[in-house]
Amino acid sequence: MKRLNPLLGIIVALLFTAPLIGIMYIADQVVNLPFVPFDFFDWIAGVLPGNLLTFGIDMMIDTLRFFGGAEAVTNAKIAERIMAVVMFGSVGLGIGLAFFALIRFMNVKPSLMTALGLTAVFGLPMIMISLTTNQGGTPIFLTIPWLIVLFAIWGFGLNWAAQRLLGREEVEETAVAATEERSVETLNRRQFLIRLGASTATITAVSGGLGGMLARQDEAARLAAGNAGASGGTFITSFPNDGDAIIPAPGTRPEYTPIPDHYQVFLRTEPSIIEEADWTLPIGGMVDNPVNLTLAEIRSNYTPRDQFVTLSCISGRVGTGLISTTMWTGVSAQDLLATVGVQSGAKYLEMESADGFHEIIDLELINNDERIMFAYDWDGQPIPKDHGFPLRIWIPDLYGMKQPKWITKMTLTDEYRQGYWVERNWDEVAQVKSTSVIDTVALDEVESSLGQTIVPVGGIAWAGDRQISKVEVRVDDGEWEEAELRSPLSETTWVVWRYAWAFQEGEHTFEVRCQEGDGTAQIETRKTQRPDGATGIHSFEI
Repeated sequence: MKRLNPLLGIIVALLFTAPLIGIMYIADQVVNLPFVPFDFFDWIAGVLPGNLLTFGIDMMIDTLRFFGGAEAVTNAKIAERIMAVVMFGSVGLGIGLAFFALIRFMNVKPSLMTALGLTAVFGLPMIMISLTTNQGGTPIFLTIPWLIVLFAIWGFGLNWAAQRLLGREEVEETAVAATEERSVETLNRRQFLIRLGASTATITAVSGGLGGMLARQDEAARLAAGNAGASGGTFITSFPNDGDAIIPAPGTRPEYTPIPDHYQVFLRTEPSIIEEADWTLPIGGMVDNPVNLTLAEIRSNYTPRDQFVTLSCISGRVGTGLISTTMWTGVSAQDLLATVGVQSGAKYLEMESADGFHEIIDLELINNDERIMFAYDWDGQPIPKDHGFPLRIWIPDLYGMKQPKWITKMTLTDEYRQGYWVERNWDEVAQVKSTSVIDTVALDEVESSLGQTIVPVGGIAWAGDRQISKVEVRVDDGEWEEAELRSPLSETTWVVWRYAWAFQEGEHTFEVRCQEGDGTAQIETRKTQRPDGATGIHSFEI
C-alpha cells in the first residue's frame, strides 16, 4: 500500500471544505438554509466562559485597532465572520489531517466505512449545533436532509480523493461501484490535485461570489425598507437646539446620528431578522391578565412617547465610536405593564430576545422612571430590522448591555436572574461612566480674532441622564481651559462642545475632561472597559 503524507490530508480537506462553505453560503442567501460556520461560531461563543469570551473579543478589537486605528473597530463583525469561517474550516482540515494520518500510520484503507465515518465525525456534530443555534426558521425536514447531503459529499469526496492518491482503482467489495466497469485516467498525484483544485476553486468562487452579491443586495433592501436613513437623511426636520449660538466645530461628529451610522453590537455573527407578521409579544408570569400583543396593538393602544437618546456600549474604549444619538419612540414601560396587572409579589421584569440574549430589570426602577420605554421607532420610522425590530427597551443612564433588542417575551417574576452579560462577569448595574471626546482639531477651518489665528477644536461629552455642566480642554499639559457647550437635544443625549485654540506651530497633544450636571468630575484614572466601562482622559495628537 502506498504511503501518504498526513499533511496532504490538509490540502485535500481544504479542496473539499472550501466549496462546502461556498455552497452553504449561497444556499443561505437564496433559500435561507443554515450557514453552519456562523452557527458553529455562535455556539462556541455561547458556551465559552465569560472571561475567555471577553478575552477573545478584546484581542480581536485590539488587533483591528493596531492595524487600522480606532475606525477599524467598525469592521469587528466582518472580522468575526471571517473568524467563524476559519474556525469551521479548521475543523474540516483537522479531520482531513487525522484521516490521512490513520492511513499512513495505522494502515487504514479508504472504504465505504471510512467515508461514512468522515461524514459522521464532521457532519453530525455540526448538524446538531446548527439545529440548536440557527435562527433562520427553515423547517427541520428541509434542513436535516440538506446538511446530511452536503456533509456526505464532503466525507465521500475526501475518501475518494484518498483512494485516488493511493493509486487504488478498485474499491472495497461492499462499495456499490465495485461491480461497475470504469475507465479511470491515470494521473500522478500532482496532476490529480491540480485538477481537483481547479474544480473546487471554481465552485467556491462562483458560490461565494454570488452569495456575497445576494447578501449585499439583501442588506441594501433592508436598509431601504427599514429607514430613510439608508440615504443618509433623517425624518426629523427640526431639533430643540436649532437656535443655539454655539455651532459645532468643523469635523465634529453629527450631533444627530444618521441611522446607517448608528453603532451595532449583537451577540451572533448576524443580526436577528424578525418579520412583523411572525411576531407577537407574550407578557406573562406574575400578572392578572396575561397578554400576547402584536406590534400594531402596541402602536395603537398606547400613547407614544418620544425621546432624543444617546446610547453607548460598555465594551467601548475611551474615545469609542460605539456611541450614537437618535430619536426613540415607543410605549412607556409603566403604561404597558399597567395593562397586564402586575401582582403584588412581583419584583422583576425578565426579557428574552430572539438571539438568546436575556436581561432583567427591577420593577422599582420602572415604577420610578416613566421615561423607560419599549421602543418601536427610530427617527420616526420602524427600528431597522438589524437594530432590534420590532421592539427593544430603553433605560436611561445604563449601557446597552442591559437593554435587550429583538424582544420576544416578557415575564414578571419574584426571582432574580443574572442577565446574559452579567453571567459573563460584566457589571450588574452597568451605569454609564461620564466621558468626553475630542473629534476634531480643525486646522483647515482657522479663524482670525484680535490678530490671532484661532483653530476650532470640538467633540462631545456625555454622562447618561446626569447631564454635562462643564467641559475643559488643555494643550501640552498646560492649564485646563473651559470650552463652550451647545445645548443638548435632551437631558439624555450627549453635549457638543467647542473650544477656540490660539494656533501655535509644532506638535501638540490635546486633552479633554468634563463634569456632570452636579459638578461630579469625570474619572481621569485610566481603566479598561471591563467590567463596568472604561474611564480616563481622551487625548488627540496633531
